[in-house]
Amino acid sequence: MKPLSDGCAANDEFQIANAGIQHGELVRDLLGHRLQLPAIPADRLRRPELDQAIRDALAPGHVLTLEAPGGYGKTHALVSALTDSSEQPERAAIRWISLSAGDNAPSRFLSVLASALKVSDTGQGNSEAFEDHLALMLVSKARQATAQPEVLVLDNLQHVTNPAVIGLLHYLVTHIPGNLAIALVSRLPLPFASHTLQLNGNYRRIGPERLELTRAETFEFFQKADVENPITSVAIDYLYNLTDGWLTPLALYRRELETAEDRRPIQESRYVERFLKDSVCQPLTSAQIKSLKTIAELDSCCDELFYAIGGSDDSSALPPSQAVELGLPIKLVPGRGRWFRLNPLLQTFLQSPPVAGRATRMLLACQWFGQRNQVPEALKCAVMAGDNDEVVRIASEGTEALLLGQDTASLLMLRKHLPEHLLERSARLRIVYGWVHAIGGQFRQARQLLEGFAPEGWKDHESRIYALKAFILRGEGFVQPALAMADKALSAGGLSGQAQLVTHIVRANALCAAGRFQESREANRQASKLAREAGDSGSEALAVYSHARIELSKGALGHAENLLRTGLDTSLQELSRPARIGETRLQLSLVLVLWHQGRVKEADRLLIHCVRHAEQTRDLGLLLAMALRVLMCRSQDMLDEAFVWIGRAERTMHAWQVDEALYVPVLEALKASCWLACGQTDSAKQAIAKLEPYRQDGCVPELFPTMPGLMDCLQVREAIASGDLVRARENLENIHQRYGDAFPSGLQLHVGLLNSVLLLSEKGAQAARKQLEVVVLQASEEHFISPFMELSKELAPLMAKAFAFLPKGEFTTALGELFGCEAEAPAGQLAEPISEREQGVLELIATGLSNQAIADKLHISLHTVKTHARRINAKLDVKSRTQAIVRARELGLL
Repeated sequence: MKPLSDGCAANDEFQIANAGIQHGELVRDLLGHRLQLPAIPADRLRRPELDQAIRDALAPGHVLTLEAPGGYGKTHALVSALTDSSEQPERAAIRWISLSAGDNAPSRFLSVLASALKVSDTGQGNSEAFEDHLALMLVSKARQATAQPEVLVLDNLQHVTNPAVIGLLHYLVTHIPGNLAIALVSRLPLPFASHTLQLNGNYRRIGPERLELTRAETFEFFQKADVENPITSVAIDYLYNLTDGWLTPLALYRRELETAEDRRPIQESRYVERFLKDSVCQPLTSAQIKSLKTIAELDSCCDELFYAIGGSDDSSALPPSQAVELGLPIKLVPGRGRWFRLNPLLQTFLQSPPVAGRATRMLLACQWFGQRNQVPEALKCAVMAGDNDEVVRIASEGTEALLLGQDTASLLMLRKHLPEHLLERSARLRIVYGWVHAIGGQFRQARQLLEGFAPEGWKDHESRIYALKAFILRGEGFVQPALAMADKALSAGGLSGQAQLVTHIVRANALCAAGRFQESREANRQASKLAREAGDSGSEALAVYSHARIELSKGALGHAENLLRTGLDTSLQELSRPARIGETRLQLSLVLVLWHQGRVKEADRLLIHCVRHAEQTRDLGLLLAMALRVLMCRSQDMLDEAFVWIGRAERTMHAWQVDEALYVPVLEALKASCWLACGQTDSAKQAIAKLEPYRQDGCVPELFPTMPGLMDCLQVREAIASGDLVRARENLENIHQRYGDAFPSGLQLHVGLLNSVLLLSEKGAQAARKQLEVVVLQASEEHFISPFMELSKELAPLMAKAFAFLPKGEFTTALGELFGCEAEAPAGQLAEPISEREQGVLELIATGLSNQAIADKLHISLHTVKTHARRINAKLDVKSRTQAIVRARELGLL
């Protein structure tokens, strides 16, 4: 019988492990193989930014945790960072320990640690002395004279579960010697508190969000694959969206592509399926796998919803929050409190085969959302349950609420199977689907539904119909008719608060497109007031989105960014509600601001989320997202990739049955811009010709308010590329006449830059430089660099001559990086500038004219010409005409 004085229960699993174990050289020899550095693939993807982040975190006396589910490349990332000698002037000595379940014995753990640190093993004795022994080891380590920095790596930390060893780990990281850095690698969160380390500033955590591949890294990874048929960019983009950059499935799939004869989708890859079964599912019980399958039925889930739809409340169930604690690839949804979503690849894997009772669970989810007045989510679950009666009931009762949710994908899915008599029977349902088609860009179908109204039905819903018509007209780009119809809807009365909100936003948008910014702001104030009264963050998001678009049109990028970030922060406070389309539009507008300011990396990261959500909800903002992706590719000279995105946008809009008038001019303009960048002037001319009918209509698309002016600018650019400078000047003057003083800011910069390009040929370098300086000063106020990126090819010759004379500052430095120009002015810059009249004489001297010919041409005396010539030579510090021409060209004056 076990003696009571042992102080532990007979079934204490760590009692034996905590007992003292005798050590010796044999034990140390046996443990030596555990201290070897893991091998990593030679063809691995190089990730210099991640490598540098890891090295920066492993300064002496600091602790780094790499925490992520299996398959995120934690070990490989750490080995790569620590062994890359090209980036380290002084490479660290690496003490690597691969932990196992056997290391739950404190004495064994101390032996391995002593062997790794190369200190005397003092770990013999009873369990009460383990911490003292560790303290002695750390003191001994601190006294060692080291010629190079040392890093102790504890890999596979998830195997450590013994509280005694966990206590030793905590002591180790809180009493770390000053000549040592520690890296902890684990699939699970740290088993001890780390807040003290964080407050001390010597702790950093790198999680899955940093370890997963970025979109650009995914492209690089697959473009290096040794396959017979190269993988298209569309396929790579799909892989990234499906995996969220999960490294091991992507690497396994690439390996299969390189070895297999036939190409399968990643969901059907035998390598990937084996990994998901072994790494994710095998350690779980059948009840836990069933729980994961239930979670996989929804795009996102919280614990409360999980239990509401049938998740067992006993210990065998696995709610989302506990799945995270088990180190499974499931993430918190940003800004949504305790809502989680599975990795899309794992979600797809778990959905086959489905768990019985799915329709019942979706109805329960529908009820759960309905009780919380989350109408769009309730409707989506009803559609997934296949209960048409419930769908019709929700759609009919929640007309205006659905306007703010705008998840058209679910309603359009139902529309295909909805009997026509239901629309004829329910006027409200007809209006709902009128909004659905209008929001989805199917304006013809929306009009057809309105035309089918009986007179009595029209009278009962007059104001709602006017509001819908105003939305359709604005979507089609007709500004003044949309304003008139919106005023009609508001004066008719009978609109709910939410319908009034949407109508005021339509007014604000139309007034903004007309350049009437003050009136537009007043309409937006009315919308904001209604949003606050509604107390719904989705309503407020739409109002902020409308306000930000006004500021964007005025060119106030800084103010727009503040509005957008404040709006996003506000919307995130309602933690229990899934995201609305208004929040996606806020994010998309923020991407636009970042793009205009040249913050491409930030824009790229945010754009990935916007594209994913817009595709799921069938939001037309996807067209703007794809257009921005084209512009980003074009600015990076990835023109093939840009055309791929144009094709993808065209296919998507066609599949969604969006009216051509909404997307064709956008895509043709993008094609023309890309063709000009390629030097294919004839192809650009053909694309511009297709734009002519839309340009003549004078429509102003809601998502692209500057489109008419940019179409005009494309004509100027094509004329310049064709060498027809007279036609280019005429087209530029026509733009001035069309807009007068009501130039949108971005368009004004485009026109100013094109004017400077033309002046270089018409009046010479000095006139062009002066015009360029004006535009640079205007753009620098808001760091508005996107027009320079768009016109980089046209501006390159002028920028090479004028950059040294531009006013110095952060914006000019950014221009120098964009155009590859030196920041310093050329040596010998003129102490006294050349006057405008002297510049005119200098340019004529450069053409080879004699002094008399110059006098005749400028209608001045020969003596005056000679005086100007002498002054020019003096200012340039030269003695002859030839030297003056050479020097002037060196200084960018010619």
